[in-house]
Amino acid sequence: MRADVHMHTSFSHDSKAAPEEMILGAIDKGLEMICFTDHFDKDEMEWGEESIFDPEEYFKVLRPLQEKYEGRIDIRIGVELGLRPYLGDYYRELTASYPFDFVIGSVHCVDAADPATGKLFEGRTDEEAYRIAFEEILKDIRSCKDYDVLGHLDYVVRYGAGREKAYVYHAFADIIDEILRTLIAGGKGLELNTAGLKYGLPFAHPHPDVLRRYRELGGEMVTVGADGHCPQHIAYDFQKAGDILKSCGFTYYTEFSGRKPVFKQLP
Repeated sequence: MRADVHMHTSFSHDSKAAPEEMILGAIDKGLEMICFTDHFDKDEMEWGEESIFDPEEYFKVLRPLQEKYEGRIDIRIGVELGLRPYLGDYYRELTASYPFDFVIGSVHCVDAADPATGKLFEGRTDEEAYRIAFEEILKDIRSCKDYDVLGHLDYVVRYGAGREKAYVYHAFADIIDEILRTLIAGGKGLELNTAGLKYGLPFAHPHPDVLRRYRELGGEMVTVGADGHCPQHIAYDFQKAGDILKSCGFTYYTEFSGRKPVFKQLP
């Protein structure tokens, strides 16, 4: 896999890595292309200050790095939006105002909190919390349209008490299928996010059964990202990504440039 299109820097609330550190880390790992996708979670106050960055400063810092490393690595500039049902107009204006190459839409807020805090699971079984999270995703992607792919669809499973033990596709097929149909109908893609493996799950996000179902329903666009927040986690377990996608019926993966999909043959 030549490209990692989901990574974070110190522009995100949960990373201390300088953008140039991430670039050098990607070069060391032999990547040909990366895309920065720092968090822009409007109204997310869970971790202190609001989890957004100044887009003007973002491009001011990253544009010179594109030029500096031209010929060594292709650097693209994206963003990971934290979707919420009422932010559709806000994000539409944001993505129209800046020349992002790629926009990931992710859900980090479920029942007024990030699942990582554990609040979603208080007084609920894992199965109940997972279903609430999937229902939130469906609500968010119906309201917010200005993204290219849905990030880490089953992110919530990282934080359940039983984690994957309480998670099988067929138990949530009704709501997951509706999410996938909504993505496909809207021309949106799905992300294969290898951070699931980094977090000790036996699968990358989303579960292969979900990826397989997306393909069965006619889904074609799958991007690949490690969701790294430090150089060591760039392209995490990427040697497995191609086999995962092939086993789910894909023969290619997708990169984005200027918000346009480019299909690449799987290695």
